[in-house]
Amino acid sequence: GFWPYSIFLERSMTGLVPRRSVSWDLVCENDWKNPLAISFFFLGVLLGSFISGQLSDRFGRKFVLFLTICMQTVFSFLQIFSVNFEMFTVLFIFVGMGQISNYVAAFVLGTEILSKSVRIIFATLGVCIFYAFGFMVLPLFAYFLRTWRMLLLSLNVPGVLCGFLWWFIPESPRWLISQGRIKEAEVIIRKAAKTNGIVAPSIIFDPNELQDLNSKKHQSHSIQDLILTSNIRAVTIISIILWLTIAVGYFGLSLDTPNLNGDIYLNCFLSAAVEVPAYVLAWLLLRCLPRRHSMSASLFLGGVVLLFVKLVPSELAYVATTLVMIGKFGVTAAFAMVYVYTAELYPTVVRNMGVGVSSTASRLGSILSPYFIYLGSYDRFLPYILMGGLTVLTAVLTLFFPESFGVPLPDTIDQMLKVKGIKHRETQNHTRMVKADEASPTVLKSTPL
Repeated sequence: GFWPYSIFLERSMTGLVPRRSVSWDLVCENDWKNPLAISFFFLGVLLGSFISGQLSDRFGRKFVLFLTICMQTVFSFLQIFSVNFEMFTVLFIFVGMGQISNYVAAFVLGTEILSKSVRIIFATLGVCIFYAFGFMVLPLFAYFLRTWRMLLLSLNVPGVLCGFLWWFIPESPRWLISQGRIKEAEVIIRKAAKTNGIVAPSIIFDPNELQDLNSKKHQSHSIQDLILTSNIRAVTIISIILWLTIAVGYFGLSLDTPNLNGDIYLNCFLSAAVEVPAYVLAWLLLRCLPRRHSMSASLFLGGVVLLFVKLVPSELAYVATTLVMIGKFGVTAAFAMVYVYTAELYPTVVRNMGVGVSSTASRLGSILSPYFIYLGSYDRFLPYILMGGLTVLTAVLTLFFPESFGVPLPDTIDQMLKVKGIKHRETQNHTRMVKADEASPTVLKSTPL
């Protein structure tokens, strides 16, 4: 991602990092422009989140993936020739749109192509850890390339190299089937079978089954279904608060790295390196322990240590840095788990909409995060107090979520697990089942579940 680059962009343009380019004097009375530029990037991320899914569903995962990689690379390259702050900031919007769009397209493409066992690892460890590795390499580039234009030029190289992957990455067979392009899907599946040393059956898709699949009419649902009952409404509200708080904490702590005591490059490396064990921990927790307690514990750890930063004496600056890194560890682990947890809470009929609304809340949190850090110019510890307090409160709020670990995914709104602490009315379907049980207990009890 390009957003960590803004950490060094701010320092280069304000003159705090040696450079050979013209400064835009983003200091003193103009220091408000620094968080504004970063917020414009996240504004582009928000806009890209709205359109990426629709484009991917219409034109295909592979096409949108490479198109948006090209978009991100081209607009980022144009930023190198920015003549003023305004031009750079406007281009940053399009960079953000391309970045999130190719991320979502790649995530969906990998999820649809890979098998179930590999899919879990891909969704947690694969995507997240490689992002962390890229983040760890960033300060190394920034250390040797002290001008922000040369740094940005070097970050465009991977985007150009990704173009050669077009001939190696297939389109999603699931998407092709949904578009009626059955023969193309068969070619991809047979090639995958040959690569894995498996003999594919002579007939992969039964024409009768495909005809039945296309003829099925699914009940339409709207975003209003997310607030239809008190239960799903409570899940939606808590999810929005959860995602927004996690985004503020994660991006806020990442963007605050230059303000820590010590070397900016080393601190950035540590901020990225601490994410690797956090992602591994999140993967282990998702496999072995209940979601609700794992999420709450991670958020509580991340929030409490941030509240202690203010109590550290000034001569023990390394202790304060350690606490911030522990806070980043806890928030990052929660960030990695929240995708899976949210998807498990919502029923199939509105799962995409539920995760989409929650994800939008996280984009709003990322837009606000630079201004949390900006408050540090008035009080150095104020960002930690605010982020720590919000994170702890959200950790407590998470305990009201229902537990989804080891529970089958709900398909309908009536099948959703109940939010704790809320009185629930029995639905008509539930009442009918109870009456049927009373009328014919022997038959129902003998029926296998």
